[in-house]
Amino acid sequence: MTGTDKPKVVTTRWWWVRHAPVRNDGGNIYGQSDLACDTSDTYVFNAVAKVLPRKAVWYSSNLMRTHQTAEAIWAAGFPRPASMKWEADLAEQNLGRWQGMNRAQFIASRPVGSSWFADINEPAPGGESFMDLYNRTRRTVERINNEAAGQDVIAVAHGGTIKAAIGLALDGQVERALSFDIDNVSITRLDYFSSPERSVWRLPMVNQQPWIADDAHAEMHQLAGPEVKKLA
Repeated sequence: MTGTDKPKVVTTRWWWVRHAPVRNDGGNIYGQSDLACDTSDTYVFNAVAKVLPRKAVWYSSNLMRTHQTAEAIWAAGFPRPASMKWEADLAEQNLGRWQGMNRAQFIASRPVGSSWFADINEPAPGGESFMDLYNRTRRTVERINNEAAGQDVIAVAHGGTIKAAIGLALDGQVERALSFDIDNVSITRLDYFSSPERSVWRLPMVNQQPWIADDAHAEMHQLAGPEVKKLA
């Protein structure tokens, strides 16, 4: 096969950014509650602004903490894009009646070693299961892969949403994706390679934190699920 006969491969690069920390949750599970986030750590946003690609299309969830996070990145010197599309399907998992419950008490009520709020197929009362989140994230990613084929895509979203995207990149191994930490304002890069013959994903980096060498910014580690905090 000559070079001209080879099928063309289109690479779409996803740059996922988790929102900044939520400080006003009262220690409670917030899920899709539309809470503000803390964007005061300018050192963190300066570092992230230097890493993200300049020529990219921007997407976010419909929740304010993702919009505030994007605004903080732009304020740190990243050129403001002409637009940023809001995608409700990139929102965090709807945790229904678990939202507003004390996080520590909820964790204590779940089986030891749980890697998320519940089994991936168990819906929260009045809300969604993680598989529901995965399926709407997958549909949106697949649509954007067509809309923005061959481009850099910056998506400001949530810990659960980004884990769902990792599950897609792991060829649908959804539960394995829950093993990954996704820290606040961290960058996760997932590359999608598509050709007429086949499509594959690559995971160049997960949970990258450009500021990590400085312990002063350790508060960017905020739980994205029912993880057990490490003892001091």
